[in-house]
Amino acid sequence: MSNKLVSFLFQTNAFKVCPANEPFWLTSGLISPYFVNTHFLYGNESDSVELLDFITNALVSESKTDLPGLIFEKVSEQYERNEVFKTTIDLLKDMIVQSIDMNQVDYISGGERRDWYFSIMIAYLLGLPHITLFKDQSAVVSTCDFEECTEVEKLEGKKVLHVADLLTKASSYVNYWAPAIQKLGSDIYWSAVVVDRLEGGEQTLKDLRIESLSLIKLDNSLFQTALELNVILPAQLEMLNDFKKDPYTYMRNFLIAHPEFLQNALKADPKTAKRAQYCIDNDLYNLKND
Repeated sequence: MSNKLVSFLFQTNAFKVCPANEPFWLTSGLISPYFVNTHFLYGNESDSVELLDFITNALVSESKTDLPGLIFEKVSEQYERNEVFKTTIDLLKDMIVQSIDMNQVDYISGGERRDWYFSIMIAYLLGLPHITLFKDQSAVVSTCDFEECTEVEKLEGKKVLHVADLLTKASSYVNYWAPAIQKLGSDIYWSAVVVDRLEGGEQTLKDLRIESLSLIKLDNSLFQTALELNVILPAQLEMLNDFKKDPYTYMRNFLIAHPEFLQNALKADPKTAKRAQYCIDNDLYNLKND
């Protein structure tokens, strides 16, 4: 793992560590001492959000066959002008080429929406056609230069490399991407992601017979590198290492020791309050027995 890439993670807030006693609320209603926005490696938060808004609007206003080319225009321009994004893409491409016999790969795929930040440029740089996958399991195939895009229903016997921003539990592969490719008559053989949160996704992919590759693993060695680069404090390193040993128990013990945290969350902004209420209603940390 490149030290420059670790620096970019923190520089862009793609990886953000909480201050002491202020963990982040996740969409699931769980809490965590860190938060991951891999798509911020597009260059910075502002550019990343701008692209996401563009994609969201284009999904409504543009045809599916026009969409890949429109996104390609955006990401290729960003690749030429932004060091963070270019470095990330180049490192991801190099990892793929070094790990996979590219003669075996027929297509690159990427799924709605954040995968497209990375999969489209990888397809272009590797000179391979791209499958743009939508959550309704429809698919558009583009030439590597995105000059020609066609909606397809069959693509028999092809070997696909899926490129994504983030791997957690691989639920998107199970629910969307693997079935969509199988529906076409092909299979995903490889997955290449920018960040693996090490939350069981690799085993899920293995069960699907998909080889898992990741540029960054959120493990203790990454945290140690971050400390050496002076982007986290020793107390944060200790917190991250302890969390990694047993995330559920670590955060449960935190809530027991800091009962005010939940109460304050219920009085916070609507999004935070909703997540806190969900955590309480579903007793996600088994606090009712204490």
